[in-house]
Amino acid sequence: MRGGRADRLVMGEGRRQCGAALFIASLLVAGGAWGQAGPVRMNGVPEQIIPRVFDVGLGSFEIVPGTGVVVGGTPAPGAGGGEGMPAGASAALDVMSGRSWGDAASQHATLVGVNPSALAATCMVESGCQNVAARDGSRIRGAFQMYDPTFESGLTRAVGYNPALQGAIQRGVDGSMDPANQAISAAATIRSEAERLQRAGISNPTVLDVRGGYNFGSGYTIPLAQADGGQLMRDVLDGYTPAQLAANGISPTTTVADWRSTVSARMGDAALQPVLVSNGR
Repeated sequence: MRGGRADRLVMGEGRRQCGAALFIASLLVAGGAWGQAGPVRMNGVPEQIIPRVFDVGLGSFEIVPGTGVVVGGTPAPGAGGGEGMPAGASAALDVMSGRSWGDAASQHATLVGVNPSALAATCMVESGCQNVAARDGSRIRGAFQMYDPTFESGLTRAVGYNPALQGAIQRGVDGSMDPANQAISAAATIRSEAERLQRAGISNPTVLDVRGGYNFGSGYTIPLAQADGGQLMRDVLDGYTPAQLAANGISPTTTVADWRSTVSARMGDAALQPVLVSNGR
């Protein structure tokens, strides 16, 4: 979560977007960046995917030069949760689960009441599920690219959702740079945005529905989820400067439908899954 309008001033630094997926015989393809202003300083050697076996019926995919593998890249229909799919496995979840911290992150998402595929799709869009260090002078860091104050508030929300997490969380920069720990905050932030949409009348928010709030700030969660596809992104994101929009890959002519299509392709088959699941409490 990058934070609200003022917090988003740091977005000009850009972000790394790496896509990765396994295709049947453990073929690994990765690369690409969106709104990236320069090289990203990694926290050590990038982790490699641990080979896993995809379920039969993965579906169609396309390889886009420079961006890696896009699974299920069909443009999303209108937002609002009306054409969602059941929570479950996804290509993004397979990628996240291949990280050394992925299974723990999935467990934490479930404890917060969030579909693990929703969490995985978020880290795929944000960093390719790589633990990215903050740039000099920045406070945006980690696999889920969270602004430090947002990370801290997300941990507080997570404990509110499930008090059993109190003894498991680690605050501060070290906690934010632990992807399994940052996942707790990211999951709680995603859940809070989904609940915001529920209060606005969207009964079963999808991963795509909450993306606007996570990316651009909570003030845009509802406007982006409810926007008509033909609206211009610059009109919906009325508090953003042209430079900030450009840093997010948004041109003056980018429509909401264009943005949804791009995000949906990056999320793959997780895009239309629901955010909220039972955490057993």
